[in-house]
This record gives sequence, C-alpha cells and structure tokens, in this order.
Amino acid sequence: MTPLIEVKNLVKRFDDLVAVDDLSFTVYPADVYGFLGQNGAGKSTSIRMLLSLIKPTSGEISLFGMDLQKHRFEILRRVGAVIERPDLYKYLSAIDNLSIFARMSGIRPGRKQLMEQLEMVGLAERADGKVRTYSQGMKQRLGIAVALVHDPDLVILDEPTNGLDPQGIADMRNLILRLSREMGKTVLVSSHLLSEIEQVATRMIIIDKGRKMVEGGVAELFKPSNSRIHIKVEQPGRAWQLLQQSEWKPFMEQGPDGELIVIMSPDKVPALASELVQQGVGLLSIRSANSLEEYFLSLTSGKQHVASFKH
Repeated sequence: MTPLIEVKNLVKRFDDLVAVDDLSFTVYPADVYGFLGQNGAGKSTSIRMLLSLIKPTSGEISLFGMDLQKHRFEILRRVGAVIERPDLYKYLSAIDNLSIFARMSGIRPGRKQLMEQLEMVGLAERADGKVRTYSQGMKQRLGIAVALVHDPDLVILDEPTNGLDPQGIADMRNLILRLSREMGKTVLVSSHLLSEIEQVATRMIIIDKGRKMVEGGVAELFKPSNSRIHIKVEQPGRAWQLLQQSEWKPFMEQGPDGELIVIMSPDKVPALASELVQQGVGLLSIRSANSLEEYFLSLTSGKQHVASFKH
C-alpha cells in the first residue's frame, strides 16, 4: 500500500534545542494514526512541519506521494487541520464562521451544505448561536467542521481533547471514529491522553524527546505475546546475570530500581518463575503491564512524568 504520509529522518533544531531528532514514520490511507508523546516531546513541532508552518532543519516529508517542499499548495488543499485550540470569530455564529472559512478555501457552499457539516459535528441545533457562548468542546467540534469544510482526504488533529470535560472527550472520540469509519478520512491525532488513543487508533507512534521509540499497529503492539511482565526479586543483579545465560535472554530488559522486564506471553511466566526459584532467587512480585499507559511509561522518560499522563 502506498503511504499517505511518509517522513524520513526529520530534524528540527531551535538554536541548541533539538526538538525533533531523526524522526521517521509512515501513515497509510484510512489509518487513525496516534501520535503519542509527553508534553514537550516534539509532537506539535512535527505536526507544524507536516503543515509547512515551520521548516525542517533537515529530512524529507511527502504527502500523497508528493514532496511537501515542491508541491505545498497542491498538498495542503487536501489537508484539514486543527492545531491546539481553533481560531474562530467569537462574535459570529457557527454557520457564519463556517461560511467564511469555506470562502477562504475557495468554495461557496449553500446553507444546506453548511448545516450538514454542522450536523456531522453535532452543532446543527446551535448553528445560529454566537461562538462566544459555546463551551470549549463545542468550539473544538466547530474547529473540526471548519477543517472539513473543503472535504480533505487527511485530517490532522493536534491535542483535540485539551481542556475538555469527560463528556467532551467522549464526543471527540466518537467524532474521530466517525471521520474514519463513515467518511473514509485518514486521521492523524496527537495526544498525551493515552487511553483515548488506545480506543481510536489503528496504528501509532510513540516519541520521546523528539525521537521515535516505537511504531506499529495498536493490535500488534498490545497482543498477549507482547505483554510486559515486571518482576521484582531480592537479588536483581544476580537474577539478571543468571537470565542472561539462559533461554530467557532474548526477552529480557532491565527496568528501573533493579526490576526485571520480560516481553513475552503471560502463559510462559510460571516456567520463568520456577527457574528463578530453582536458582535460589527470591521473588517479591510479578505483574503484567499491557495497558497503553504502562507501555508508554516504559518507553519514555520514566516515573517522574507519570502525573503528565493522567487525565
């Protein structure tokens, strides 16, 4: 399948700060592609480069099989985006906002067509209401209607659930799924709300400090054979040395505070535990960590950032 987005060795430096560091990833048609990272990991910088709002220091970006630098205007006509909070005319109605942005895109839809757009995002009943009276969630949904007014093939949403209450987050999740399943759009959505990405994404990338940590299908990354088993023992150093000389070596990682991490199917845990006991290693605890949040934390900068991932 031909990629819809292909990024190769992307770098962005701001003076001495490397915000994006040799980043490569691929998005395919019909993906809901989760772009995951802590606040400050480089997500928004990467998205701004995808939209040619800022220039890369180096690297290649192609969309729809075309080089972004050479075919910028042709590409952007096929892209709709909401970057953080949408910029809207607060003292105009929703339908007037939509009409203005449609004209900026070079189209002049009638009221019926505009109402269909507002119906799609659940705002038809408030079409003539002033945007200043809208909740943050309603403004986010109107921003998506604006991004869709020219019927783009690719929709890019940067932290679309920021500032939303639980109902607003659920509404945004359902809207993203509708864009993909009913409208056939390819959606790239960045977030640090990990459980939300787990529920909507088909594929994802996790970045940390501007670098790719892992990329792949969500179902593949979280299948039982890829469970991360965390083991605490009384003698972590000795246990590690023993396991490095055993059949378990290919599955082992060293975790924080001497914890052992084994990536394998849970049904193999009893055999591993038995071997450790036979070798005289005292077991303190064994737990499976197969949620997206646990996986994210294991790949990024560690426990000091846990509070950033809660919602």
